[in-house]
Amino acid sequence: PSNISTDTIYAMSVLMLLGHLIFFDYGATAAIVSSALSLNMAIFASVCLASRLPRSLHAFAMVTFAIQIFALWPALQKKLKAQTPHCYMVVTLLCALSATVGLMSITGTGALLFALLLFSISFLCPYYLIRLQLFKDNIHGPWDEAEIKEDLSRFLM
Repeated sequence: PSNISTDTIYAMSVLMLLGHLIFFDYGATAAIVSSALSLNMAIFASVCLASRLPRSLHAFAMVTFAIQIFALWPALQKKLKAQTPHCYMVVTLLCALSATVGLMSITGTGALLFALLLFSISFLCPYYLIRLQLFKDNIHGPWDEAEIKEDLSRFLM
């Protein structure tokens, strides 16, 4: 018998994985980025989920896979992107395709939704971001910097 309910384990895992997504180093220089915190949250979520598996061999396999996915895979991708950008794109497309095919073996609807989500995030959102810049309107107000409009050269003597 365990002291922590399964619902609590699932809730903690979801929160930790969301934290991993928030704090992950996507290449931006922001104060919120923390690679160590992101990795710790992901491994903690994996250990929590592994605690519910029936055998220790299953738990070991899951934690090992989590380390590969959350610690080693981003390092490999960063090196691939720096050294061979073309190979990086091919590997990324192969991973997306294999994830979609793997999901299709479980559920066709889930695979379709996943493919639509990937397409939307990869193509539609950037397209709309660039396309909608044409309709951007710049409003001016008291929050703008002060602009000096008169000639101040007479004070430069």
